[in-house]
Amino acid sequence: MPVVKLGGAQSGLFEYQRLVRILRGTIGDLAAWGMGEFCWPSACSGFRAHAKVTKIGKRIVHNRLVPVKANDPQSPYRTPRASPLKAPSLGQLRQYAIARSLFKPTSLPRAIARLGFVQADPMRAPARAQDLILALRVKDYRAGDLERRYPRLAIEEAFFINYGFLPRETLALLYPRAAPRAWDARMQARAQEVLAFVRQHGRTHPKDMRAHFDHGRIQRWGGDLNASTHLLEGLHYCGLLRVARREAGTRVYQAIEHPPQDDSPEARLARAGQLLDVVVQLYAPLPAASLGYLCGLLRYGVPQLATETRQVLEHAKSRYAHAHVDGLLWFWPEGEKPMAAPNPIDDRLRFLAPFDPVVWDRRRFQLFWGWEYKLEAYVPAHKRRMGYYAMPMLWGEQMPGWANLKVVDGRLQHELGFAGPRPRGSVFQLALDEALQQMQEFLEL
Repeated sequence: MPVVKLGGAQSGLFEYQRLVRILRGTIGDLAAWGMGEFCWPSACSGFRAHAKVTKIGKRIVHNRLVPVKANDPQSPYRTPRASPLKAPSLGQLRQYAIARSLFKPTSLPRAIARLGFVQADPMRAPARAQDLILALRVKDYRAGDLERRYPRLAIEEAFFINYGFLPRETLALLYPRAAPRAWDARMQARAQEVLAFVRQHGRTHPKDMRAHFDHGRIQRWGGDLNASTHLLEGLHYCGLLRVARREAGTRVYQAIEHPPQDDSPEARLARAGQLLDVVVQLYAPLPAASLGYLCGLLRYGVPQLATETRQVLEHAKSRYAHAHVDGLLWFWPEGEKPMAAPNPIDDRLRFLAPFDPVVWDRRRFQLFWGWEYKLEAYVPAHKRRMGYYAMPMLWGEQMPGWANLKVVDGRLQHELGFAGPRPRGSVFQLALDEALQQMQEFLEL
């Protein structure tokens, strides 16, 4: 690692200029360091011999200035970078959000790796959310492909900010998690019995547990649940069980052991930062309020890292690119350029699941398209305005309304709603017809 020795009693400005010349002569273009950065105090107050600088991102060691890499375990925060000279417009942020999320369809493993997380939902209207999300990003995807291929893929089902699927390498960042707070000593003892059973018998279906144990039923979340199934889900949350496969949608579990984690403060902070990076990568660009809300969900997903997650959020401006747009602070991954979308937005019409990354953030949705979208599946039927499972319709860059789709007697039926006037002319109708045809192929009708 190259180092720069510092002089003693020279003026601050002269020392700073001399340092810059040395850096240029030593490593040429500073960008050659990629993710790492050469750092020095921003104020030109001069360096004193034998000075001690302890702030993260700026270190003098043995009278030498050393570069601090962004992934250095001693430096979990990236050092501050200058904001862009020109902030993007709201329209450019919208184009950027669509283009970066709806990338060119690829293979299933690559799509999951690029997204980082795919939220799951059991409702089929007309298909599960995870299938609807992947259908727009995986070439020739068909409903149920994820469940069928899951045992052969390097992915895991787990609770992250919500329940869903994520790459296996991310899983290790989530554990160890403690048992649910609602478990008393009796439930803890039952959980140990269940874990011992799964370890002894291997892959276990909940019906196998019910045949062996008589745990009865418990009240949770306003419902009456089978206690054995609840214990399996709790052990899965703790990371002691994993989902090996599904049978007709039901999880089949097996025991798993994770390697011990480095529990040092630096390592814990680094893990929290990596997890928040996954969130930002998936949902960017994000208004500051939405980033804060997602951090709250992440603290529930990794309660053991709640303090570290808050610390990372406090330093979001030094970790992520950001700008004020129309009076709001927005964040996105460092190195990406919202004013230059990676791919042009085509004029296709797409039906988006309520949990699709493009529309997941309802706050951002209203800022981008000017109307309020809600999932009303849990709203009493007589109070619904959009329908049971309204799916926003993205037409090019516009979001003119929503669609409720369902399969009746083997045929796809649709009902449309619009936030404003229905688009006129044949162009919209042709795009709609094509989207409905693609949905039928996806559902294999």
